[in-house]
Formats: sequence, C-alpha cells, structure tokens
Amino acid sequence: MNKRTFLVNTSALVAGAALPLGVRAQAPLRIGVLHPVTGFLAYSGNLSRLGAQLAIEDINKAGGIKALGGVQLQAMLGDAQSQPQAGVAELEKMNEAGVPAVVGAYASAICLATTQAAAKYNLPHIVDVGVADQIVERGLKNTFRFGPGYKVCADASVAQLQALNAQSGRPAKTVMIVHEESLFGSGTAKLLEAQLPPLGFEVKEVIKHANPTRDFANIALRIKAVNPDILIPANYYNEYALLLRTLRQQNVAPKAIYSVLGGAASSYKFVKEFGDVANGVLDVNHWFNPKDKRAWALKKRVDAMPDQFFTYEVYMNYTAVHLLADAIERARSAKREDILAALEKSTWSDHVMPYGPTRFVNGQNQGAAPLMMQVLKNDIRVVQPRSYAETEPVFPWKA
Repeated sequence: MNKRTFLVNTSALVAGAALPLGVRAQAPLRIGVLHPVTGFLAYSGNLSRLGAQLAIEDINKAGGIKALGGVQLQAMLGDAQSQPQAGVAELEKMNEAGVPAVVGAYASAICLATTQAAAKYNLPHIVDVGVADQIVERGLKNTFRFGPGYKVCADASVAQLQALNAQSGRPAKTVMIVHEESLFGSGTAKLLEAQLPPLGFEVKEVIKHANPTRDFANIALRIKAVNPDILIPANYYNEYALLLRTLRQQNVAPKAIYSVLGGAASSYKFVKEFGDVANGVLDVNHWFNPKDKRAWALKKRVDAMPDQFFTYEVYMNYTAVHLLADAIERARSAKREDILAALEKSTWSDHVMPYGPTRFVNGQNQGAAPLMMQVLKNDIRVVQPRSYAETEPVFPWKA
C-alpha cells in the first residue's frame, strides 16, 4: 500500500467513526419472502413475490427502519415449488440464516405447513393470502394473517348473494359448486354447501377437480346437464380461466357465475385476455380500497411493468411486508420475540386495504373483509358493500 492510498483509507475510517450511529452504513435486515414461484402456482407465486419486493423498495426509499437507524430491508427469497414440503424446507433455510420474520406463502396448504414449522423457532410468520381458517385456529403464537379467511369470505358471499337475488325478484334457485381439491377449494365449498340451503338455494351438485387440470370438457358437460341457475367456482387462476373458456365453447350459460375467492372479477389478466368470457362475472374476493389514491398509484406502477397485473397477490403481499415493517419500527428491535409482541398489539391503519385499523385475535386480523366485484364493460368494478361500491351490480347477467 502506498502512502496516498493509506491516507485515503485512514481518512475514510476516521470520518465513518465520527458519524452518528444511525447514519453509519449498516448491513441490511434480511426478511424471509416465501412463495411458490415454480409449479402449478407459479403465476400467483411470482406476483406475490413482486408485491413483497415493491414494498421493500418503498420502505427503503422512505428511509428504511428508522427506529433501527435507517437499516434497509432485504428479501431472502424462497421458492415453495407449489408443495408444502418444499415450503417447509425453504423456511428451515431461512431460520438457519437468522431472519427475524417470514412473509408468505400464498397457498393455504403451504401456509399451514410453513407456519407450523416456523412455530418451532418462535419465528414470526405473516400469512399473505392463505385463506384456510385452520392456519389461525391452532393456537400458534407466531402466526398472523392480515387478510380474511374463507369463513369470513363465504359468509360475506352468501349474504350478498341472497341480497342480490332478493332485489332481483329471486330468479336464482339452484346452485352448482366446482372447486379445486386442496385445502382452499375444499374448505370453501364445504362452507358454501352448508350455508346456501337455509337461504333458499338448492345445491344441485358439488364437483371437485385436481390441480392442475388441463381439460374441463366433462365437467362442462355435467354443468350443462344439471343446468344450475348459479355456478360457483372456487379455484386457482389457471383452472378458473380454462373452466370458463370451456363453458363458453360448449355454450353453457348459467344466469350468473358467482365466484368465491378466485374469479375473473378479481383478475385484470383474465379480463384483458378473455373479456368476452369474463364480462358479467361476480366475485367475492380480496380487493384493495378503491377510494384510496395510493392503491391506484401502485396499480399504475405495476401496470407499467411488462406482463404484470395488479392482482390481489401483489397488494396482499405489499401490505403484509408493510405490516411487518410497522411492527419492527414499534418494537425498535429485530428480535423475534419483540416483533411478535408488536404484532400482537398492532393497530396499523396506514394501508390500502378496506379493513380499518389492524387488530389481531389469535393471529387473525378482525377487521379484514372481502369485497364483491363484477366485470362490466371489460373492467373490474366494486359493487358491494355500498361503502366501497363504484357502481351497481348487474344480476342476473344477461349477455
């Protein structure tokens, strides 16, 4: 080392030591971001990852975790490969790396496994989407779900369907349910099958299909034979899109397609690619607050990206990461036990969801609720409840 290099390096060290603690360069705080980015859930998993990364970017641009001297967040990315066991293996790696918390892992079956694994290490696990209520019914102190579970969504969908039908003179009397085979679809279908008959709807048939399914011809023929007034699909994106396209090809047209947690009315991608099939579809699902300008700004940002769509996977993860950042700020600590205590007491309200202040009871955010959307003129509009509605619903749908 020559004299000039030595003096430059020494001066830099002295200057760095003279800076206040909060201004000195710090190693980033790595948080676990775990999603199924390969396998049959890859489309949703990659959008989920995108939402988490956008949140980390915004938090860092705004100064990082200020209570920890402006430390920047960094994602430790994991791929659950659309399988619970793969999700657990990734979570084990995150625990060994010492992450203070994990956000993920989209699908109910994967979340059920990863939250259980995280509980062994007292590792905070914020569930981004996973709607199965078993996730938050096991008494796990490390698990927090910001969005609603499928019972809340099923209750809302049944109540709103009954109201729509009554307002229209009760044109719909029979229902058929088609659902995917995993925890999400099976649990949702079971709730709907029990709740609809007391409200005057006859459930004619419930059909389960595998993941993935690449041919819905036989199921479409069965729907045509049963001829229900209302078809209720509960499936992931690929299967949902294929089911509705097959129905159109076979000229199967119920009075209404009323989705629960998985319809065209919650997917801008489906509306763009299959607008003729999507128009009229109703869906009770996760959705952003349409009266919050920040949500529309985030949508504009995502829309500007090649081949990306502003779906619930994006903003559910965006808010989940912000929820975690808020907990770390209030805890003034990156220790797991401190973050857990902060999450338990969370009253976070600075989000773009239609929830109000956060309040966790047994790990479930009590204010979380779905909205009802409908595809109208090749756009998605909130139609229920009235406090968030952008327009009136059309029911039954007449092509």
